[in-house]
Amino acid sequence: MKKIKYWMFAFIVSLTLASCSNEVVEPQQEGNPTMQIENQFADVHFGDVLPFEVTVNDNVPLSTLTAILYFGEEEVSKTTIRTKENGQYAGSIEVPYGKNIPDGTATLEFILVNTTMKKATQTFDVPVTRAPYPYLILVTADASYPMLPTGQPNEYTVSSAFPSTELPAYIKTPIVDDKGREILFGWNEGEGGVAEGISTDIPFASPSGGTYSVTFNTRTFDASPFFEVVLNGQKMNMLDKDNYQLDIDLVQGEEITFEGLTGWWADPDFFAEGEDKMTFVPISGKYRVTANLPLNYLKVEALIGSNLATLQPDGTGAIWIIGDNIGKPSYTANHVGWNPPKALCMAPVGDKKYQITLVGGETVNASEINFKFFHQKDWGGEFGSQSLTSESDIVFVGNGTNGRDNGNLGIIEGKTLMAGKTYVFTVDVSGGINNAVLTVEEK
Repeated sequence: MKKIKYWMFAFIVSLTLASCSNEVVEPQQEGNPTMQIENQFADVHFGDVLPFEVTVNDNVPLSTLTAILYFGEEEVSKTTIRTKENGQYAGSIEVPYGKNIPDGTATLEFILVNTTMKKATQTFDVPVTRAPYPYLILVTADASYPMLPTGQPNEYTVSSAFPSTELPAYIKTPIVDDKGREILFGWNEGEGGVAEGISTDIPFASPSGGTYSVTFNTRTFDASPFFEVVLNGQKMNMLDKDNYQLDIDLVQGEEITFEGLTGWWADPDFFAEGEDKMTFVPISGKYRVTANLPLNYLKVEALIGSNLATLQPDGTGAIWIIGDNIGKPSYTANHVGWNPPKALCMAPVGDKKYQITLVGGETVNASEINFKFFHQKDWGGEFGSQSLTSESDIVFVGNGTNGRDNGNLGIIEGKTLMAGKTYVFTVDVSGGINNAVLTVEEK
């Protein structure tokens, strides 16, 4: 028994010693890193490339010198230089330009580290302002125009007899000193506005020809002129020169007004035209309205909060159409296809019913269809032959063996949609989303 106890004791001691031998030992910090920095951090502007010179010294080998620029407590720029030997090193750090950043004092921190990880730091206050450019340059495909200060903070303008009411152009700044650089302002199609650092043409457009002014603010990035579309008194946001968009609350039966858009195609699922006014057809809620100028088309999509609506388990929300031989305002000019971003939102008309109004030969192919209903504007939940039945004597629901893939709609053999005739497709999910019923009414 004593031998066993002795063996166990020895085993525990050996484990303890092994554990101790595996512990990470922090290196001993040695040396005395020092640096001398010439303070050249005056008259700094947003967008500058700020140079610096640093003399470093230590009695052990040095490793790196890092410069970090802070706006408040946020790190906005950083650069690192290898410092193998004592001596003088030069570098630069970029000062971001940025939108809507007020003039203020930034913090520039220098960190010198030697090979034992011992460090020295120095910080400087750096006043940063937006450059008062003497002019900007408006650049078109054919010419450049100087934009002069208007007297308002950061605002510049040019007036000229431009060759057209449409004036695609980008804007650039001059270089005002040896720290400055050329700043470009172009159009960000993803966000639908002017952005820094790109030269994509800004889609300037004047409501009238002849002499007009182009204006730009280098702090807010506000620019003009643009074509404007106003829906119920609210200005729609420009996505690009062809598309404007607005998320808006609409009430069933309320009068709808548009400004800046004439000759547009009124989608009967969403807008009822009367003798002297237009009213909203679907149930009250929040909708995304997109005005496409080349097609004169107002696309309407249901929202839940700020997101596109999806079909909910209780039958509320939205139903979407993806597939062939359908499109608004024309299936030939704006074909949906199997392309989810172009999916059509059916109008929610109440009582968990959704409808789309189609005209044979115009918004739907009169002789052949092949589209289906989805729970969202994308692949995912969808209606198939087990969750959707048709009460139509013209349109059938495919099951995979009857000439259409499961859930895809087709025209019954020997039947056809009449060219110029109106057909209202309604999907009723009041009996549950797995017991949906399709009806097709000819008007």
